[in-house]
Amino acid sequence: MNDKAKAELAPTGVLRAGINLSNFLLVTGRSAAGDPEGVAPDMARAIAAELGVPVKYVPFKTPGELGDQVGNNVWDIGLIGAEPQRAEKIAFSAAYVEIEATYMVPAGSAIKSIAEVDRKGVRIAVSARSAYDLWLVNNIRNATLVQVSGLDAAFQKFMTDKLEVLAGLRPGLLKDVEKAPGLKILDGKFTAVQQAVGTAKPNLAGAAFLAAFVEKAKKSGLVAELIERHKVKGLSVAPPA
Repeated sequence: MNDKAKAELAPTGVLRAGINLSNFLLVTGRSAAGDPEGVAPDMARAIAAELGVPVKYVPFKTPGELGDQVGNNVWDIGLIGAEPQRAEKIAFSAAYVEIEATYMVPAGSAIKSIAEVDRKGVRIAVSARSAYDLWLVNNIRNATLVQVSGLDAAFQKFMTDKLEVLAGLRPGLLKDVEKAPGLKILDGKFTAVQQAVGTAKPNLAGAAFLAAFVEKAKKSGLVAELIERHKVKGLSVAPPA
């Protein structure tokens, strides 16, 4: 094990792992002590074990807030979606899991496919600063993005203001679709959110260690085992880097 990686990733002798609480696929509960539980916290614990240090969870309400704290000595590793904007300051591993992002439309919508969404007059409700929102900001040319803080609020906005489309992660939309008759989730995906492990850009040895750890965790079956353990639907092991 690389001592330099350990020094960079656990300078306080503890691995401080930034956890995004809003990702209900990766954080599925709380322990008796109040710590987050799920695939992401378990990945962080496995990384800490490999480094030979204890883990301390640093929870954030949103991935944007977690990303904002890079370089501020708040967390050592962050488990969030790897997006170009975030990668300017965070060195990410390859993805360890992927989540399909797609669209939902109201009953009777003329929109039948993902290709038909990006048109003039179409308003897309989306949870602001989520990984898929960042993708939409970079890729939507004609439709209008209506960015709302939080998943539930985006759904409410979509319903209340009778917007044409709601963007979201397929597993979340599967829950939303049960809330009102006629809602329809479109087939396919506009992107897959790549959930990765990152550290501050200057941590070169630490970043190399995380990259190697993630590949090993996918290959050994550890990631698949964590998905199975937490009974998560809609999460798949990412392909090898």
